Amino acid sequence: MSETTTGPATEAGEDAPGTSDGRRRRSLSLGQAFREFWGWRSPRLIAPLFVVALVARLVVGGYTRVDLFLAVGMVVGQPFVEWTAHIVLLHMKPLQLGRFTFDPLFARKHREHHADPRDMRLTFLPTSVILQLGAIAILAALFAFPRLGLGLTFLATISGIGLVYEWTHYLVHTDYRPKRWLYRTLWKHHRLHHYKNENYWFSFTATYPDLLFRTAPDPAAVETSPTVRDILGTGMPA
Repeated sequence: MSETTTGPATEAGEDAPGTSDGRRRRSLSLGQAFREFWGWRSPRLIAPLFVVALVARLVVGGYTRVDLFLAVGMVVGQPFVEWTAHIVLLHMKPLQLGRFTFDPLFARKHREHHADPRDMRLTFLPTSVILQLGAIAILAALFAFPRLGLGLTFLATISGIGLVYEWTHYLVHTDYRPKRWLYRTLWKHHRLHHYKNENYWFSFTATYPDLLFRTAPDPAAVETSPTVRDILGTGMPA
């Protein structure tokens, strides 16, 4: 049974931007996109965790260089996490284990996302995945670090990273057109993954993992994949 994600309310007769019924919004400002972003469930789940963790970190105090190294290391390392998770988890093929098939929700949803990149409901992490990851992050913050302050640094950083990840991925799939070099680079990078070839351009919030691992070739040298909308190559809807 598929899990759905609740989108922002729209005016009567108007669909959310990028839904798959063929009606498209032709222009979208950054301000509009930002306001609509907060109408979706994902950021409304992650943002309170970020705020609480940040406030708690400020209250606890006792900062050291280790906090800085941890936060910077997590931010710099996040695109490598994205790159790895995208290949290993999101593009995971169903595993047949005897009579049972292991096909996790996040992989199924990602296949649906490839089948219809314009459906904004599919650009966000599933709610159950957010809740599970949030619970794991909270437990790690409380019990996996030698002091509470460091754990809260971890929790504030990882929830902040989650917000940036969801915002970046959402914005790339809206009709907002990039006006600055940095976002234009990310916009082009991710759209090549969806519309050119699903076997390249895996990172979301930065391009350097793809550059390092040579999964960001010259688009002109890459054939358009016949399975870019059907990453299992089954010929069946995701």
